[in-house]
Amino acid sequence: MALGVTKKDKIDGLAETAGVSLAASAWKRLKRSPVFLIGATIIGIFVAVSILSPWLAPHDPASPMLIDQVIKARNEIPPAQPGHPLGGDLQGRDFLSRLLIGSQQTLIVGIGATIIGLSGGLILGTLAGAIGGWVDSLVMRVVDVMLSLPSLLLAFSIAAMFARPSQFTVILAVAIVQIPVFARLLRGSMLAQRHSDHVLAATALGVKKGAIVFRHMLPNSLGPVIVQSTLVLATAIIEAAALSFLGLGNPDDRTPEWGQMLGDVQKVFDTHPHLAAWPAICIIIVALGFTLMGETLREALDPKNRR
Repeated sequence: MALGVTKKDKIDGLAETAGVSLAASAWKRLKRSPVFLIGATIIGIFVAVSILSPWLAPHDPASPMLIDQVIKARNEIPPAQPGHPLGGDLQGRDFLSRLLIGSQQTLIVGIGATIIGLSGGLILGTLAGAIGGWVDSLVMRVVDVMLSLPSLLLAFSIAAMFARPSQFTVILAVAIVQIPVFARLLRGSMLAQRHSDHVLAATALGVKKGAIVFRHMLPNSLGPVIVQSTLVLATAIIEAAALSFLGLGNPDDRTPEWGQMLGDVQKVFDTHPHLAAWPAICIIIVALGFTLMGETLREALDPKNRR
């Protein structure tokens, strides 16, 4: 065979282009992508630790069991010791237990904000893409205004409006910031579906517009939006941590969260930087995992990249 191409390679290539769906072809490429495997592994470990954290945590994260080793006058905290591999925090609580439980709270905030943002974006994007006209113009102008503001600044402004900060207010603030991202993406996908063959055929057959939107346009427009949600999860985790760091999260530190843990150690950062390093490293690694997986998913599902 010329250029080292075997008969088997030709058969495999023909099978991939002729008889394999886009999803199957994308999954085949993802399995061979080390970037995707690294991101999926990071996320898998993070989710598993978050779910199992109540059983993995060796101690009660709210119990000041090491308080007798805390000397605030000299900024001394419990060091690493048997039974407490990461030592304690400023209140004498086991730091490893708080780090593990904090992963669960971070996951809850990230997923909650993404689900609410995705739901709001689906509603606005569907209205703009399906109805069009003045509805489309109104929705897109609101989206443009929201996207013109820095996302973290907008989330900070929304969270500051609540008299009593809590975990829910953080979720809501981050979710509202993500709504225009999903709305614009879905609207663009639905506009592209308007001129597709199956939509034109359904219209010619007299199918009602509502059925066309919800049976043909919307299902075929969700792929890019779902892929985008993995990237938004990374952003949501970072923004939620920033809000908690600034004191706009849950004021009850008995339930730890990584951003909150970062904010709590600012007074002793010069003498005990490891208290900030551990939650910061966890946030960076988890955000990196979602970003790696989201980017490879987007590339794999792009029809232009199909070989």
